[in-house]
Amino acid sequence: MPEIKELELISNQVRRDIVRMVHAVNSGHPGGSLGCTDFLVALYFEIMKKEPVPFKMDGKGEDLFFLSNGHISPVFYSVLARSGYFDVKELSTFRKLNSRLQGHPTTHEGLPGVRMSSGSLGQGLSVAIGAALAKKLNGDNRIVYSLHGDGELQEGQIWEAAMYAAGKKVDNLISTIDMNGQQIDGSTDNVLPLGNLRAKWEAFGWDVMDMDGANMNNIVATLKKAKEHTGKGKPVMILMKTNMGQGVDFMMGSHKWHGVAPNDEQLAQALAQLPETAGDY
Repeated sequence: MPEIKELELISNQVRRDIVRMVHAVNSGHPGGSLGCTDFLVALYFEIMKKEPVPFKMDGKGEDLFFLSNGHISPVFYSVLARSGYFDVKELSTFRKLNSRLQGHPTTHEGLPGVRMSSGSLGQGLSVAIGAALAKKLNGDNRIVYSLHGDGELQEGQIWEAAMYAAGKKVDNLISTIDMNGQQIDGSTDNVLPLGNLRAKWEAFGWDVMDMDGANMNNIVATLKKAKEHTGKGKPVMILMKTNMGQGVDFMMGSHKWHGVAPNDEQLAQALAQLPETAGDY
């Protein structure tokens, strides 16, 4: 399996993909994508048991991942392509007419690796719970993973799902929250404060862990620890601290890069900070 340094090099290339994809069509969401890059690279290249080819929609015998905050599709597409689900060259079609790589992941295009349409925030946890319960019914001991934005927690459906997962002991589920403190209209504290998320999730009956989403060593170690906590009667929630725009200094920490594409000069500046490590598409 890849060493930490190898994972970091992959992350660097994925970040190049993200800024190039969004720049090419002057549309997309670079901020959250950059912030979640290390997590998704660790998940797909180190943690999950997966079979990219041939892609099976039912995912029997595989770990499954569901992206709930679907607007960060650039990082999802890049990681899927670079982990073998489809040709990396297809990243050049991002958000173009008739592309399988739409702004939010969808299923009707048949893109390998995508098992749910996402973008309407708040729904992904419910889907992940359903998939986890299906695995239990089928005697499939693999794990279901999901990723959510912190602003997404302002959706009521999240908390209905949280109550259900704990109440029904869905203990083959590991969910992660991208806690960058930013959403499209500003900081989460200004839009609608989230309060003490550890206390909230623990009160709902989840096994809660903390993770540094900008530290590959910590990400891998925490995800491995989370796997050890499955099968013990509780769903697992990882509170992942990240920086929006991680890896590109002028994007970091600002909600302004939630859904804005870099111009030509800004792209060049970003790419200068992200040396090519695995070949551009």
